[in-house]
Amino acid sequence: MLPSVEILLAEDDPADIALVQHAFRRHHLANTIHVARDGVEALEFVFRTGRYATRPVGAPPYVILLDLKLPLLDGIEVLRRIKSDPGTRSVPVVVLTSSREDRDLAECYALGVNSYIVKPVDFAQFDDTVRQLGFYWLLVNQLPPV
Repeated sequence: MLPSVEILLAEDDPADIALVQHAFRRHHLANTIHVARDGVEALEFVFRTGRYATRPVGAPPYVILLDLKLPLLDGIEVLRRIKSDPGTRSVPVVVLTSSREDRDLAECYALGVNSYIVKPVDFAQFDDTVRQLGFYWLLVNQLPPV
C-alpha cells in the first residue's frame, strides 16, 4: 500500500524533478510527492490502474503538477482525461511547463486546467515559483470534500 499522496508530479526531466522536490522540502510544504515520469504512468496513478491498481480508493492527489512534454502520452491528453472524468474533474491540475505557446495555454484552459505556469529558467526564481505554488495549493486553497 502506498502512503497518502499530497502531490502528483508528472515530469520526465530529472533536473526539474529534483528542483521541485528540493523546493517543496526546503519550504516544508509536502510530506509526499509521487513522481510519474510519463503520461501513461500519471493516468495509471490518478485512475488506480496498471501498476497502481492497489492504490487506495478515496486518496486522490491533492494537486497534480503536470508537464506538457511527457513521453508516451503528452500532458494535454493527460489533462483532457483527468478533467473529462467526473471522479477526477475536481482534482486541481497545475501545468508546470516550459511551453510558452499560446495554443497550449488556450487549450489547457479550455480543458479545465486550474493554473498554467511557465517554468522559470533561473534556479532562485524556480524555487520561489514552486514555494508560492505549494503554499497556495496546499495551504491556502480549499478543496471540495472527497
